[in-house]
Amino acid sequence: MLYLIGLGLGDEKDVTVKGLEVIRSCARVYLEAYTSILTVRKETLEEFYGRELILADRETVEQEADEILRDAAVSDVALLVVGDPFGATTHSDLILRAAKAGIQHHVIHNASILTAVGCCGLQLYNFGETVSIVFWTDTWKPESFYDKIRRNRLSGMHTLCLLDIKVKEQSIENLMKGNKAFEPPRYMTVNQAVDQLLEIVQNRRELGEELALTENTICAGLARVGASDQKISAGTLQQLSSVDFGGPLHSLVISGCMHPLELDMLKLFAVEQSTFEQINIEDSSTYLSS
Repeated sequence: MLYLIGLGLGDEKDVTVKGLEVIRSCARVYLEAYTSILTVRKETLEEFYGRELILADRETVEQEADEILRDAAVSDVALLVVGDPFGATTHSDLILRAAKAGIQHHVIHNASILTAVGCCGLQLYNFGETVSIVFWTDTWKPESFYDKIRRNRLSGMHTLCLLDIKVKEQSIENLMKGNKAFEPPRYMTVNQAVDQLLEIVQNRRELGEELALTENTICAGLARVGASDQKISAGTLQQLSSVDFGGPLHSLVISGCMHPLELDMLKLFAVEQSTFEQINIEDSSTYLSS
């Protein structure tokens, strides 16, 4: 059997009882280590689970799946995933590979940022398409995520923005030389995501486009959701650019049309209370601004 086990969002104790029982019984246990991270080290997990964990990076999961599936037809193998196993499409691919090889699978679910984002006060059924914001480079500055946010806001929906993670990445120079040297891990902050969005807003403004959001759009920044030092701040896009959210992982939420209850919840995390006192509920149904 191949088990995909969600670990939740916080620390070693967020695993379910069922998940822990399976972890302790499997012949081999892999820890997927590139789509997200916990707030504790691998060694802490091993001590709590009572098991040695094999780190599985992107290359292992996506290109060397046979290694994970080895012997799974005759013994139990587990892949541990931060959050919920279906929070990343990579894991669906692994299940399809297992099915093709005639290997049974079982999924043990857990909390994911896709549901835990409700902690900021915005209601889950009012969210539209989830968006990924990637790190820009000097020569590559995609804006497709802005257009998805625009579509959500046209429908009055909130947008959860998942922020980029760079783990075990190679520089262009090392790639060209064939060197197996990797860059230090990088985790996009709310501030970096906001800065990129503000640059896009200015670019679209200069083109004379009707804007999907502005510097004054109400947003929420989230950091380390599920951990004991979880941080949430709500305010305008411009205000969030200067908030210190601390260590990873971060997420950003762009509001759509807000119910009065949602506004009241956001006020609990306000960067400046006066920002929310100025909001008229009727005005929150206006999504586009020039």
